[in-house]
Order: sequence, then structure tokens, then C-alpha cells
Amino acid sequence: MASDARTGQEKQAGIDRRDLLKVLSAVPAAALIPAGAAKAAETSMPEMATPTVAAPAAAPGPYQPKIFDAHQYRTIEVLSDIVVPADERSGSATQAGVPEFIDEFMGFEGGNQLDAIRGGITWLDLESNRAFTHDFIDASESEKKQLLDRIAYPKTAAPEDAAGVVFFNAMRNAVLGAFYSSKMGVQDLPYLGNQMLAEWDGCPENVLAKLRDEGAL
Repeated sequence: MASDARTGQEKQAGIDRRDLLKVLSAVPAAALIPAGAAKAAETSMPEMATPTVAAPAAAPGPYQPKIFDAHQYRTIEVLSDIVVPADERSGSATQAGVPEFIDEFMGFEGGNQLDAIRGGITWLDLESNRAFTHDFIDASESEKKQLLDRIAYPKTAAPEDAAGVVFFNAMRNAVLGAFYSSKMGVQDLPYLGNQMLAEWDGCPENVLAKLRDEGAL
């Protein structure tokens, strides 16, 4: 999702970016995709499950990817920081070690999920070269935004972008799952642990309304 478009939409709804991301991280990627688009792309871009193990803290020194090649890994880094950029509350997804976790997790999980990520990166590069004559990671910020705006919002995506929609929603789901299970993400929540609560008011109504508008509920 392009961060400018996302931030504007969320401010209009009165929702803090991270508050919405916390809710989205618990929503399966398939719930964010219109039935028609998902059906059109399900054979080529299977949904990637949210990781359930804790993401590692960023390791000292440059990380050497084990599963993805250098270009694919750099694309994952760029996408991760678009989904969760640094702000006044915490660092970015790459600072939390999210790309390393995705690489490690794909080494464990592999299969269709790995093929889906690699295929999605190829789709991004093909569309970027078609529109701007260079790969996605070499695109300007405005070019990245233009391309990702096509696939970040399932309700408004064109049918021919269905494969990109499935990929980006699965990728976003993986990034959020990894970030909010990392040390940085847990501090960002902030996670209270096993503490007694006098009462629980449930999910804020403005967040539920936003999810309903996005078709996630």
C-alpha cells in the first residue's frame, strides 16, 4: 500500500495507523480480497499463512538471505518498510528483523508460499518495467505508490490485477504478523501480558467501522 494514500484514508476515519495495523494483522489475507479476484488468482498465487512463531531481533551485521536471492530479498525489505515504516513510536519493519524472519520462515515452510512470494515479486517487476522501464526497487517513491495503490485496496482493484492483490495482501499479512511478534512490535502494542483487567470494552467502534468499509468484516 502506498503510505501517503493509506495515511490519508486512515486519518479521515479517525484511526491511528498502527491501531488499524494491529487489527489487520489478525485478519486473514483472504478476508481482504473480493471473492471474484481471489477466485481468478487462487491457482497462481496461493494465500500465505501468517507466521505463528516469534520474529527474531535484527542480527548484528548484514544478514545473508538463505532462501531468496539478493534482488528478491531487497524487494521484501522495501515492501516491509512500506507496510510498517518507522514513526515516532517505533522503528520500521526492517529494523525489527521482519525480512530476516520471512526468509527464515520460508526456509522452514517453503512450498506454495515461497512460490507465491517469488511469483508476486516477479509480477511487481513486470508491471514496474511495463509502466516505468525499471524494476520495482528502482522505482521512485511516487512510482511505487502508483503501482501499489493498484493492489493495496481489494475493493477497487482491477480484475487484471487480481494476482497482485492476492500477493500484496498475503505479503502485508506476513509483515504484520512478523512485526507484531518481534520485540519491537510487542513494545509498540504495548503488550500488557497476563494481567487482570477490570473490564474489556472490545474493539473500538471506529476500527470496526473501518474494517466493515474495507470489506474485512
